[in-house]
Amino acid sequence: MNTTFSITPLGDNAVIIEWEQQIAPHIHEQVMKAFHCLQSLKLSFITDLIPAYASLAVLYDAAAIRQKINRPARAWISDFIKRSLQQVTDTGTTVSRSLQIPVCYHPSLAPDLSVLAQQKGMSEAALITLHTAQTYTVYMIGFLPGFPYMGKVDARLASPRLKQPRTAIPAGSVGIAGEQTGIYPLSSPGGWNIIGQTPIRLFDPSAQDPCYCRPGDQVQFVPITLETFYQMQQPS
Repeated sequence: MNTTFSITPLGDNAVIIEWEQQIAPHIHEQVMKAFHCLQSLKLSFITDLIPAYASLAVLYDAAAIRQKINRPARAWISDFIKRSLQQVTDTGTTVSRSLQIPVCYHPSLAPDLSVLAQQKGMSEAALITLHTAQTYTVYMIGFLPGFPYMGKVDARLASPRLKQPRTAIPAGSVGIAGEQTGIYPLSSPGGWNIIGQTPIRLFDPSAQDPCYCRPGDQVQFVPITLETFYQMQQPS
């Protein structure tokens, strides 16, 4: 795989692998190759792997490493990662899931849709068409449990966050911030431009896999009516 990455300390029990810092599918492909490589090793001393846009955090058990290796844990894990990733082939692509997420763009669930359409000089219908035409990559999960950061939106939809964030945004709200689109999995304060809402529950702590989306997923939004939204709405 592409070996143009750096590995630097991230606290006492973690390192971060970083590639060129940009939002781009070819960079994220390298992140996911590294993620799947290290995940597949099923090593007890690697306690967590956290992929992002252009980086992968590797959390490790320093005490467990020191019991087996007569070297500082941080130096050893960095060398181990380099050796492991050098064996990853650049041929092929990582396996990703394709998800269709229903979204209702009705004004009652989309407080920023009308204003955003006016700002962009287009109709609400045109804005919805642009938003649903793209297939988005889930680059990372963060901010809230299960919050998928996805991109990139059509350049005509890119918009800054609200100058005055809202104190409460309903769970399932679909928003735009910069070149990204995302979904609030829980009710939360936030400053994204809200253009719709999904009835799908994005985070369920009782489920075996609590997060509906995973890094690397390919997501397409499917517009639904308000009636369908309430029929599909899941209890929180």
